[in-house]
Amino acid sequence: MAKENIYSNSDTEKNIAATWGESVLSFQNLSFYYHENKPILKESTSNIRRGQKLTLMGPNGAGKSTLFGLITGEHQPIEGRIIVGNDLKLSIAKQFIPHDKWEMTVREFLEEPFDEKVYDIDKRAEETFAIINLHPIHKTKAVKTKKDEAMLILNKKIKELSGGQKGKLLIAQALITNPDILLLDEPTNNLDKEAVKMLTQFMKDYTGTAIVISHDENFLNSFTHGILYINTQNNKLEQYVGNYFKAVEEIKKQIEREKRENAQKEKKIQENKDKVNFFAHKGGKMRKLAAKLKDEYEELEDDMTLERKEDKTIRGFNIKINDEEEEKMGGTIIEIEKVNILDHGESKDVSIKKLELRRGDKLQILGPNGIGKTTLLEKIANKKAVGVKIKEGINIGYYRQDFTTLDFNKSAYEELSRVFKRLDDHHLRSTAAGFLLSGKELSAHVGHLSEGQKGLLMFCYLTLLEPGILILDEPTNHINFRHIPVIAEAIKNYKGVVIIVSHVNDFIRKIGVNETLDLGKLN
Repeated sequence: MAKENIYSNSDTEKNIAATWGESVLSFQNLSFYYHENKPILKESTSNIRRGQKLTLMGPNGAGKSTLFGLITGEHQPIEGRIIVGNDLKLSIAKQFIPHDKWEMTVREFLEEPFDEKVYDIDKRAEETFAIINLHPIHKTKAVKTKKDEAMLILNKKIKELSGGQKGKLLIAQALITNPDILLLDEPTNNLDKEAVKMLTQFMKDYTGTAIVISHDENFLNSFTHGILYINTQNNKLEQYVGNYFKAVEEIKKQIEREKRENAQKEKKIQENKDKVNFFAHKGGKMRKLAAKLKDEYEELEDDMTLERKEDKTIRGFNIKINDEEEEKMGGTIIEIEKVNILDHGESKDVSIKKLELRRGDKLQILGPNGIGKTTLLEKIANKKAVGVKIKEGINIGYYRQDFTTLDFNKSAYEELSRVFKRLDDHHLRSTAAGFLLSGKELSAHVGHLSEGQKGLLMFCYLTLLEPGILILDEPTNHINFRHIPVIAEAIKNYKGVVIIVSHVNDFIRKIGVNETLDLGKLN
């Protein structure tokens, strides 16, 4: 029989129970899959205790966001059940606000988690906004108090908010109910340093139960008590105790122990197989001994611990310029004389000192939240930006931070092959494999991929496209930290023109930006 999942059913679970007391969230023989032959969880059992703050970990595509969906009821288990403690309030901050909600006002969005009308929503909002430093980017003279600031935001439509403000609003919606159990899915992605600092302090002080998905190791280490790990080899949930760094080290040690045990078993299995082959041709008692040894090695094979692997790192890659465009890459590729920005909520065109971007130039666009950085990138990518001239015949590769350039209802393979019909199947699959997109991921709908996998799909797309210009809008937001140095190296070595918006200064340094345009200084 295969080895039992000891992490949720043995001494570790007993120690957790003794430390934290009653269970507030329980997974009992939980099984879930989108496709029957690709399980995410299989007969998995685990308990989360009152006051525990855990990091949810697992390789890319393991099902971390899916598990959150199971907890909130967005998905239903195939088998087993999830039990939430009586009268406990549960809330979640997802990674992004769906586009179909962008016409809602901020107030309407904050009212969504409540089952009945909340008459003090404005007061609650003011208190919650203070936790994560959500404030108006542009204020009128009439805005004098924190209450005035809150009212200004509450009356806005979500579509009017900047990317950073939307990220903060997701957290605000989760916190405003004062939950007993808090689920946070990549909460620091769109936050500035001050907001991360304030959220970190909130999580330290928070007395409820929390499960957090994040690639920000220092953020996690500041408050977590352990790790809830999705083991993709046996589709079980496992718990590890200790601060984030200690728990990660414990996972590594467990993997090494399993490898050593497997090596010993493999040696014993081979010895028995050799004996079976020898004795099977003998008569009488020797043949019986061979049958006994065969039973022993088959039992050992059943007992082998499936080898686990931590997140692999993507293969090094190059984004080339295709041969047809290579001939056109001389001289000025992009000329910028005017940009459109938002000034106190009003759109206006501003003339600048002419920027001429040539082959190899990398331009970083800076500016405060809400000034229109993402809108400007979109207009440049679509060749609709006023005051921006792009050389004819140069293809643009556009990485949009919400991935809406992809069709979520198509498979990942269809998305790649639809655009790149000139490519053969082998080249497409080989390139995708370098981004950890195998047959399983390529056959899945884009909408079923994790945000991190969508990001890798986009980089695969850009690699296959071989464009002369790259437009990158926060390209590290959903990417596993292990992949970021590889991506930085590829962009550094890219020979075309890069225009990028990113709040990750270390990433900007690594790619070698040589031009900057600060929209905040144009007001």
